[in-house]
Amino acid sequence: MRVLYAVIILVFCFSANLLAQDNELLLARQYSANGEPQKALEILQKLYKQNNETYYGNYVNALLNLKKFDEAESITKKLQRRHPEDHQYAIMLGNIYTQQGNSAKADAIYDDLLKTLPADQGEISALASQFYQNANMDYAIRIFQQGRKLLKNDNAFTYELINLYRFKRDKVALTEEYLNFLPQNPSFINQAQNAFSNVYEGSTDYDMLKFALLKRIQKDPQQTIYADLLTWQYLQQKEFGLALNQALALSRRQNDDGNSIYDLCRTLIQNEAYDEAIRGYEYIIEKGKASPLYITAKIELINTKNLKITSGKYQQADLLGLEKDYTDLLTEFGRNASTAFAMQKLANLQAFKLHKTIDAQKLLEEAVKLAGVRPALLADCKLDLGDIYLLNNQPWEATLLYSQVEKDFPATAIGQDAIFRNAKLAYYTGDFTWAKGQLDVLKVATSQLIANDALNLLLLIQDNLAADSSGAALKMYARADLQIFAQNPDKAVMTLDSIDKKFPNNNLDDDILMSKSRILIQKKDYAGTVPLLKKIAEEHPNGLWADDAVFMLGDIYENRLEDKATAKNYYQKIITDYPGSLWINEARKRFRLLRGDKPV
Repeated sequence: MRVLYAVIILVFCFSANLLAQDNELLLARQYSANGEPQKALEILQKLYKQNNETYYGNYVNALLNLKKFDEAESITKKLQRRHPEDHQYAIMLGNIYTQQGNSAKADAIYDDLLKTLPADQGEISALASQFYQNANMDYAIRIFQQGRKLLKNDNAFTYELINLYRFKRDKVALTEEYLNFLPQNPSFINQAQNAFSNVYEGSTDYDMLKFALLKRIQKDPQQTIYADLLTWQYLQQKEFGLALNQALALSRRQNDDGNSIYDLCRTLIQNEAYDEAIRGYEYIIEKGKASPLYITAKIELINTKNLKITSGKYQQADLLGLEKDYTDLLTEFGRNASTAFAMQKLANLQAFKLHKTIDAQKLLEEAVKLAGVRPALLADCKLDLGDIYLLNNQPWEATLLYSQVEKDFPATAIGQDAIFRNAKLAYYTGDFTWAKGQLDVLKVATSQLIANDALNLLLLIQDNLAADSSGAALKMYARADLQIFAQNPDKAVMTLDSIDKKFPNNNLDDDILMSKSRILIQKKDYAGTVPLLKKIAEEHPNGLWADDAVFMLGDIYENRLEDKATAKNYYQKIITDYPGSLWINEARKRFRLLRGDKPV
């Protein structure tokens, strides 16, 4: 029993001693953090003398912090003699010499470690790790490289070297290491792409990758991983045509089903490279109806042409070509529930781009009668048909369809959209009282976009009726708004320009400016839009469209004019000058991203 008590007492004393030492170490660190290195050194010196090997690292670093190089060298050499097999002391000695300014003496020590490096993978890794812990990346890399030679294995230590090159931002070495690694490990291509994206800083770096890849492809044309990476490189440089050409060449060589081209087309569309995506889908379609991607590619081809047109990057021939593509699709696959989406898109093309509103009306009247159409798609077709009835001067038919959708989809985004279209119909036709009643309901719509649009339209009506109870000028403005909706910009501008002449004391200055801005945006004339939006923001800072104009300026500068600094200023203006704006959250998010904050 006495022996047990003695053991317990010894353990207790040992634990208490360790706890006391830990507390003193924490105190030393606190002194160091507070800018009192001498007090920290005194504590660490005492701890070192009590247990020199445990606190060696802390003590020697404290000595170096006070530039007491001789003492640091002396204790390090003493421990090196005691433990000649432990290389941490040699590395620390080299570190001491480096801090003294004697890099030649340090390199001599490190070179000696390189010369005596054993052909043992574990010891090589341990020594490199010690260099890394001493922030000596260069010698850690040299240890691994020498280790490869000793082990006669060019693939050894790949992960470690990749991490070191990435940490050092050594672009050339990182590139070569991955290009050596990927042929046997193709599943790591995404990791390589992410690493390159993080360290490359511009076209010069991507060109370096391109030349390295072309050299390897010439030497080993069967290695597909290099071709895939070259395609990615072209995408980063926004050389979309070259990216597609490279991918097509590889697909033809492999005689595959075109899956890689299909995936690439999606990336091209995201980058608005519509012509290249169209070429990619046409390649898949040319493989014939037996291809598993034939139908999908045919549909996506037409969708891409539609996107090209709605983006404004088209000629009149593109419109007619797309109309023919939709017609051919409906001829090949019939008019049924599976192709109702194509009927809807064709009708919208005919109504708003080709201005064949009668043809569009007939097509959608047929679509809404088809059996088996998905409810949501059927509702969209009805809403679009209502819009076309409006364009064809059949407002009663339009409001009936809007009301049907509202009834079928209560308290949903589709139902709220139907209410909003009904309200706009009343606004277009001059029934402002009924429009106000509908818009008042939509101010709290679950869809923020609809709620915002409804509130703006409601305020437009209220403000202008307060200035002119007859609403004569507002009715003329609404007719111009309808022409904008119908995508008849020239007619809309003529009407807008006539308002001031016919009603010289109207209250629509900023509204007319906003409408003209939207017409120019519709035409993709972003540079022309800017002065109009600036005029709204500067001359009508408390008006209905002020915050919209400021946010639109930010968006145009960011995404269309490539002026991120100016965009950031406009987003900041929303935050500081319009804290109640519905754009506040989006403006704050974009401002932070442009400032360089990491996305949450």
